[in-house]
Amino acid sequence: MRPFQLTRTLPEDATGAALRADVLHGLTRAPKSLPPKWFYDARGSELFEEITRLPDYYPTRAEREILAARAADIAAATGAHTLVELGSGSSEKTRLLLDALPAPLTYIPVDVSESALTGAADGLLADHPDLRVHALIADFTRVLELPEAPGPRLVAFLGGTIGNLLPAERAEFLTSVRKLMAPGDSLLIGTDLVKEESVLVRAYDDPTGVTAAFNKNVLDVIDRELDADFDPDDFDHVALWNREEEWIEMRLRARRDVVVKIPELDLVVPFAAGEELRTEISAKFREEGVRAELSAAGFVPGHWWTDAAGRFALSLATAG
Repeated sequence: MRPFQLTRTLPEDATGAALRADVLHGLTRAPKSLPPKWFYDARGSELFEEITRLPDYYPTRAEREILAARAADIAAATGAHTLVELGSGSSEKTRLLLDALPAPLTYIPVDVSESALTGAADGLLADHPDLRVHALIADFTRVLELPEAPGPRLVAFLGGTIGNLLPAERAEFLTSVRKLMAPGDSLLIGTDLVKEESVLVRAYDDPTGVTAAFNKNVLDVIDRELDADFDPDDFDHVALWNREEEWIEMRLRARRDVVVKIPELDLVVPFAAGEELRTEISAKFREEGVRAELSAAGFVPGHWWTDAAGRFALSLATAG
C-alpha cells in the first residue's frame, strides 16, 4: 500500500471558530437557523448512515444505482485522470467511479474531517494500491486551491448536497468551482428531483425516529462544543415541503417556552412555545433548472442520467 498525501488548508481551530460564528449568527436572527453541516459529528454521521438504509430514504440508493449503471459512461465521456471529490466523507460511492476510471489515477478527496479522509484513504488504497491520493482538509464552500494533478480532471459533488445551499449560495459555489477548472475538465453533480410531497416528507420524517434523532443531534453538538444547555427533549422534529421554493425544510420546534444559555458565546437564547429553528433545506430540482444554473456559472451542460424510477439525477457538464 502506497502512502497518501494529506494537506491541511484550514487552521487547526477553523471548525470551532466556524461553529461559534454560525451559532451566534443563526440563533440571534429571526427566524432562527443553523447550517446542516453541524449535524455531522461522529454520532450524527452514524445516524445519517442509518437513515440511508431506511426504506423511505431513497436518494442514496438511487444515486448508487445511477453510478453503477453509468460509471463507465462517465469515464468515457470525461477521459479523467484525476478525480476530485468535494465533501468526500467515507468515499463509499466514489469506489464505483474509481473502478471505472483508467489507471494511473489521482484521487483528491476534500473534506473538513481529517479522520474521514484518512479512514477513506486507507480503505481505498487497500483495494487500489496504485491509486495516488492527495487529500485536502478544506471547506469546499470556501475558496479552494487544488494541488497539481494530471488532467483532464473530473470534479464530483455527490449525494444531493448541493441542495443544502440556498439559490444564491449555489450560484456562488458553482462559479467558484468553475474557476478551479481548466477547459476539458468536467463536473458531476448529484441532484434529488421534485416529486410527490408525500414521498419527500416520508424521506425526511421516518416513523422510527432516526431522522428526528439526527436533527436533534445538532443540539448535542452545540451543548458539547459550546457548553450550552439545550435539552433535545424540549424540541420536536419537523419536516415539511415548501412548494414555492421546491425544497424540504427540517426544523426543530420548541414544545414550550425555553431559554438556552451558551456560555462560550456569552449568549442567552429565548424560544417561545412553537417557535422553530430551521436546521436544513434540501432543494429538489428539475432538469431545466439544473442546466440553467450550470450554464450561468460557465459550464456547458451535457449528459443527464436518472435512476429507473426517475427520483434522482446525475448531471455531467464541462468547463466552458
